[in-house]
Amino acid sequence: MTPSPSAAPFPATTTASSLSVVTGAAAEELIPLESESLSKRALDLAFGGVLLLTTAPAWPLIALAVKLEDGGPVLYRQRRWGRGGKLFELFKFRTMVPDSDEKHGVVEACDEDDRVTRVGAVLRSFGIDELPQVLNIMKGEMSFVGPRPLAFGEVVHDDDGNPTVWDRLPEFRRRMSVLPGLTSLATLYLPKDVDRRRKFRYDLLYIRRRSLWLDVRLIALSLWVSVSGRWETRQKKI
Repeated sequence: MTPSPSAAPFPATTTASSLSVVTGAAAEELIPLESESLSKRALDLAFGGVLLLTTAPAWPLIALAVKLEDGGPVLYRQRRWGRGGKLFELFKFRTMVPDSDEKHGVVEACDEDDRVTRVGAVLRSFGIDELPQVLNIMKGEMSFVGPRPLAFGEVVHDDDGNPTVWDRLPEFRRRMSVLPGLTSLATLYLPKDVDRRRKFRYDLLYIRRRSLWLDVRLIALSLWVSVSGRWETRQKKI
């Protein structure tokens, strides 16, 4: 499937929730919400349970490898934007040097990023670092498929090249009408370094066309990318 973002307008909404945090401003704006189907939640719980059971034996080995490299913490925790603008704590196996956010700021990883450890580079290539996010899924903070949850306070640039943060961008709010995902249409079908507006269009396309069958297909494609070790390629993965 090769999506065509221009063909999908933003859908009608069903409910609304207040934006919990806006950097440097009061939070009174409304974010329209899309309903989450029971079948999607059932898929998340069923596949999440299977994934936890099948990967559980490897978690101590992964943790040991992360710990032995530099003695830092095994897990990385970061506040991310969730459905309705609510913040939640996302879990990952740590792949960067300890205290990376404090030393370098909240900045997305780039090609040949010297913050990434040797063990971290392997984990990122196969998507193994994302495994703890299954816990976020089981808690109902995320889904397996949805727009990727972006970091609170991450510095990006607006159309004029000025530094800003995600929640200052109007397009960003529209994608928070559904649960964020472990994988997404944009993650699979677009190169890593593509313009954020194009990524947002793919996110809105997913929201417009989402279905249980689409989620199953995207999960299957994501598993293939994981097995092939292509998550860190800067080119298209599919």
